[in-house]
Amino acid sequence: MPVLEREEYIEQAYFFQAFRERLLDGLPAQDILARIGEELLSTTRLPLAVSFLHTEIKVSGLMAPAMARIHHYFTEFQTHVIEQAEQDTSRFPMEQALLVLEREARFKADSPLLPALFVFQFESLARNRLGYTRGLAAMAADPSYTEDWRDYILTLRSRLGDVDFADLIFVRSDYFVQERKRLNPDFIPKFPPLFGEKEGKIARANRGRDPMYLFLALQRQLGYPEVPRPRRPDELEARVLLLEQKIVQLENRLKAAESGAQQDDILSQVMVKPDDTAGVPAGWGKK
Repeated sequence: MPVLEREEYIEQAYFFQAFRERLLDGLPAQDILARIGEELLSTTRLPLAVSFLHTEIKVSGLMAPAMARIHHYFTEFQTHVIEQAEQDTSRFPMEQALLVLEREARFKADSPLLPALFVFQFESLARNRLGYTRGLAAMAADPSYTEDWRDYILTLRSRLGDVDFADLIFVRSDYFVQERKRLNPDFIPKFPPLFGEKEGKIARANRGRDPMYLFLALQRQLGYPEVPRPRRPDELEARVLLLEQKIVQLENRLKAAESGAQQDDILSQVMVKPDDTAGVPAGWGKK
């Protein structure tokens, strides 16, 4: 698929933001998709894409399969993020997925640098546990990347876990080339550098550390886009939910006790009492 125009990414950012906010308000996804298309800029292709999503979600109840069918508009990374949120066993909420895609669309609308886009997408996979094998393949299919970037992203699938992530950035940076040329002026890198000098310095300073520290340093020093973090559970909210569960349990117990008492009253009316059967039966021995 070709890279979309800037106005498409602006409308996508608005779409994901409005979708997320209305989901938090309790509106059904079908109703949101049915109405939000009227708010989008008609000169873009997004209203047609939203109309298709609305038609498909009424049938399957899922949005990711429909996004995959119009892969000429939505990227595989966008589809992968929504797909992970729609899984039954997923702990990745849809609101979080839409926020990730909203920030990615806003970043793409501002002519992003490829190193920053790569770090944002990779951190989204790592922070939300969206899977590296399929996630990196979806990243490589993004039309924003050049062929060198696609080869680099696909190579990461076999090297993650064996090589420190900071080293994977450092060896593909201009700073690494400069360091080698100081020792050997005739040094020629085997692969073209993809990251700048500053990225290489930050990566070298974070070797052997948690990759999250590297992401935070890139955001502080170079203004890389921040990946939304999962919302921390509110202690007060958790207590309220626990009290609600306890109240429901008590109500169920009261209902069970009341129904048991009613059954006892009904049985007491038809059961034979011991006093009625005590002694010689009435009329015994009489002709």
